[in-house]
Amino acid sequence: EASPAHIVELVLSGQADIGIATEAVASEAGLTSFEAYTWRHVLVVSPEHPLTHLPEPTLEDIAGFPIITYDAGFTGRRKIDGAFAAAGLQPEIVLTAMDADVIKTYAELELGVGIIASMAYDERKDAGLVRIAADHLFEPNTTSVAVRRGAYLRGYAHAFINMFAPHLSRDTVSSALSEPAGGQVVEA
Repeated sequence: EASPAHIVELVLSGQADIGIATEAVASEAGLTSFEAYTWRHVLVVSPEHPLTHLPEPTLEDIAGFPIITYDAGFTGRRKIDGAFAAAGLQPEIVLTAMDADVIKTYAELELGVGIIASMAYDERKDAGLVRIAADHLFEPNTTSVAVRRGAYLRGYAHAFINMFAPHLSRDTVSSALSEPAGGQVVEA
């Protein structure tokens, strides 16, 4: 686990064969990126939180409370910041973290509204929180798998990529890696 910028550095330097990130890898010229999956943000709050009584909270509603979310550059944070900015709002972000578990812990302690990736919420583990859909508030995010251009990937690396994103076959990845230089995002 690392920042998206560090993931790019690790893959470009050959210290890592594969990078997975929501931000940064798709725009790096030395990498070929493959769209893996799309996801959305959700809100998490304590069961007694006022937002649980609203049928569909607005950005204005959310901005009335302290916000706990990801560090800048992580897990779709640009989409969160962009949504508030487009609405002319400046939310009070009281805590940021790289990890959704930290965000959920503080939201459960009623220190603010957590904004996390939808897949980070598990109703069995997060019984002390209420999940509120936010599809209407924030744009979707795409997580990508990135590989250094021209790199040779061993079979296990191809197998991992295919397990992570089943639509990315060995042939798809290999043919994209053999194309001329210049950053690209491959949609399979």
